[in-house]
Amino acid sequence: MNDLSSSNGHGHEDLKVTLPIGAGTAADLESEKTPSPDSSVEDVPPDGGFGWICVACCALINAHTWGINSSYGVFLAHYLAANTFPGATSLDYAFVGGLSISLALFISPLATVVVSKHGTKPALAIGIVLQTAGLLGASFASQIWHLFLSQGIAFGFGMGFLFIASVNIVPQWFKRKRSFANAISAAGSGIGGLIYSLATNAMIQSIGLGWAFRVLAIVSFGVNVVCTLVVKDRNKAVGSVFNAFDPKLLKLVNFWLLVGWGFFSILGYVVLLFSLPSYARSVGLTAQQGSVIGAVLNLGQGLGRPPVGYFSDSFGRINMAGVCTFICGVLCLVFWTFAKTYASLIAFALIVGCVSGTFWATVAPVGAEVVGIQTLPSALALLWIFLVLPSTFSEPIALKLRRSTGNQFLHAQLFTGFMYIAAALCAWFLRAWKIREEQRLQEELQRKKEEAGAGAGLHGGDGGPPILRRHASRVSTIQKARGFWAWERV
Repeated sequence: MNDLSSSNGHGHEDLKVTLPIGAGTAADLESEKTPSPDSSVEDVPPDGGFGWICVACCALINAHTWGINSSYGVFLAHYLAANTFPGATSLDYAFVGGLSISLALFISPLATVVVSKHGTKPALAIGIVLQTAGLLGASFASQIWHLFLSQGIAFGFGMGFLFIASVNIVPQWFKRKRSFANAISAAGSGIGGLIYSLATNAMIQSIGLGWAFRVLAIVSFGVNVVCTLVVKDRNKAVGSVFNAFDPKLLKLVNFWLLVGWGFFSILGYVVLLFSLPSYARSVGLTAQQGSVIGAVLNLGQGLGRPPVGYFSDSFGRINMAGVCTFICGVLCLVFWTFAKTYASLIAFALIVGCVSGTFWATVAPVGAEVVGIQTLPSALALLWIFLVLPSTFSEPIALKLRRSTGNQFLHAQLFTGFMYIAAALCAWFLRAWKIREEQRLQEELQRKKEEAGAGAGLHGGDGGPPILRRHASRVSTIQKARGFWAWERV
């Protein structure tokens, strides 16, 4: 028998129910772990204190990994316009940008093993070395395969080690404010993207492509080293389970819904992030205006993610994730397709930026709701693997969808919008599962109380007259489906 503990993450009392092994829930999976020496003592996160220092450090790490990567749209526009590497096609350049993201996720099992065996800081140090080497190598690239090895592979692996080692830190320090703190940390990538989109374009124009890469290498190295020295995890206190591959997760329907939400979100996110500056140039705007539009998109991410996290703690983490993802899809379909002036694209970039990166802002808190805080590192390590494909091929797909006449990016815009809506549908089904799971726990708790208080003899063994049993069955079926329409804070 397993003790199944569940909390909705909003300060309510936990429910503790004894269920048979093999019930097939995320809590069953987590109950099979023995991560801490004293499992009878529940860890209580400080919900602040030094945790806010860790939030700041993780935000800076995100700014100098994902933020720098967000400026690839500026690099892409420059490569396409200047024909920097003769013989290279637009598809080659698209794969360079896709590689940096996909390999950052692909390396997650190895990074997870390093964190498990050697700790968070050694993994961060490996990431710093690889990322710096990638940026420096790109500064001397003269052929397209040099760019694949440096800006694509080395930078991607380095960013992956830094991301995987730091993504689990903030949720460990918070419970009641978990989504808000995680969103502030994730906002670092938006602010970094804003700064580096503008700075990269300015540096390319003034000091050249090579020195632009070298400046990025020096600055990111210094900031990431300081953050690595300061940040502190709570892996031992929480009892985190670091499994590079946990096959038990693959048996959980709720985990697959989480994967679906992430898969479709990334398909839309990468296209939006990398294509917007190029789209601006396709409608007659200058390279400078395109870089500003890309920067404003990142500004929207930096401004929008903290409110998304804050209201997630109030209205429900899965609720907020699904709603914001759906809004982003609608904006791409009805706003982006008609935005053809500088002013309209600035407005679109700012508004859609607030919700386009909802996945990155909420994945850790939503994941904790789905599989539990202890199993979260293992679940995320497996999730990142499934996101390798969309992050690799989304931008090449967008470039293949370009038309030669009219609105060249129309099909890519429609693709982006529908991918976000598909992601929102997965979040909707995940929400229904969560509501049903909490209802099941409450029913189990009530049944145990009734059995303990009244005794089995007072109720009889047949469950009541047949007509009442049939009625109860119909009511149970309706209750199972109520998660699709009922308002619950999950």
